Amino acid sequence: PTARCTAAAARRRTGRSRDDRQGGRGVNAPGSDAILERLASLHPKMIDLSLERVLRLLAALGDPHKTLPPVVHVAGTNGKGSTQAMIRAGLEAGGARVHAYTSPHLVRFHERIRLAGTLIDDAALVALLDEVETVNAGAPITFFEVTTCAAFLAFSRTPADWLLLEVGLGGRLDTTNVVERPALCVITPVSMDHEAYLGDRLELIAGEKAGILKPGVTCVVGPQAPEAMAVIEARADALGCPLIAHGRDWLAWTERGRMVFQDGHGLLDLPLPVLPGAHQIDNAGAALAALRALGRLDLAGSHVAEAAVSRAEWPARMQRLRRGPLVDAAPGVELWLDGGHNPSAGAALAAVLAGMPVRPTHLICGMLNTKDVGGFLRPLAGVAAGLHAVSIPAAPATLPAATTAEAARAVALPAQVAEGVAAALAAIVASEPGARVVICGSLYLAGTVLAENG
Repeated sequence: PTARCTAAAARRRTGRSRDDRQGGRGVNAPGSDAILERLASLHPKMIDLSLERVLRLLAALGDPHKTLPPVVHVAGTNGKGSTQAMIRAGLEAGGARVHAYTSPHLVRFHERIRLAGTLIDDAALVALLDEVETVNAGAPITFFEVTTCAAFLAFSRTPADWLLLEVGLGGRLDTTNVVERPALCVITPVSMDHEAYLGDRLELIAGEKAGILKPGVTCVVGPQAPEAMAVIEARADALGCPLIAHGRDWLAWTERGRMVFQDGHGLLDLPLPVLPGAHQIDNAGAALAALRALGRLDLAGSHVAEAAVSRAEWPARMQRLRRGPLVDAAPGVELWLDGGHNPSAGAALAAVLAGMPVRPTHLICGMLNTKDVGGFLRPLAGVAAGLHAVSIPAAPATLPAATTAEAARAVALPAQVAEGVAAALAAIVASEPGARVVICGSLYLAGTVLAENG
């Protein structure tokens, strides 16, 4: 993270790594590529948590963060994107115009900025990036900081009813935490990740996430470990923030092939979330609690609640690949893609696979060298027959495939090395033609697969 960028590294950092909340290789339109490359080289570190640089640039830009639509600020370790996608689906079903900011992207930078329901077009993006680059005048600033300033300019200039703002990394010192009074905060489950930046104990990480809380602003809280919840509650008490907490103020569960949501207004009987996995039930519950707090659900829940769980789209979260070159090369194989990359995500993926119809399951896994590989793979050893390890193309911090394979064997998961996803898939098809195959371990890898698979 502290290495200076070469031109090639800068190009990679203009892309897609939620794993590091900064860059990765991307596929952008030619007009934005060159500016993104230059912006990626303005700071020697990929991650440098601070608010000083972003506040300086925002002030020079006229403080666009002070003229945003009502903001829903979303923090947490896992489930932020899914929860935000469900909130957006519900708001839009109710007729609202919704901005959304997520980071980073999987294939194209434009995925990060959604203006009133539509991804930003290249002409608008180029104009914004050019403006922030000119005003910044070469001053040191991280890629995430300067591009977030561009996003705030876009959000402040385009009319909308809401802005859904996802935290990049942590919360307290995250670039998005310059919004002085959001309409609502949401904290999804907190777990161990990014220990080098957020602390090596769950309480420390929870404290960073709780840093988004603002005096008097309500916060919806997803399921938490007791030690994380204690930190969030203490911060909320100090600031006078009402909490709408899982297990106390709302619950969500499955019953007879449906989802049930319960809060102080009663029960909602809903379809299962379109995003698969038991963990998405809790994410959907947090989204519905947020919609209730925003006044978007009537007493019956109506179509808004149903839309929130049934219309949300969020790629690379147990996404079934049904077409494209990889699918064509493996007829009869059930092919899935998941970008989870920490121990909690590994446990969630294992739970999803355990609940699926019985079928031989093989993993194709690539990870970054900043991740707890053993922690991610350990729960998967009980549900997968084997693993093919790959290095992630164009990712400077990729873990060598051999190291991933070694970590898999250490948790009793049979593993071998493959030169790439296509080669791994071919090997699996040759040995088990009707397998279920899950490509997993990193959003870097997921983005590469989505780009190459069309």
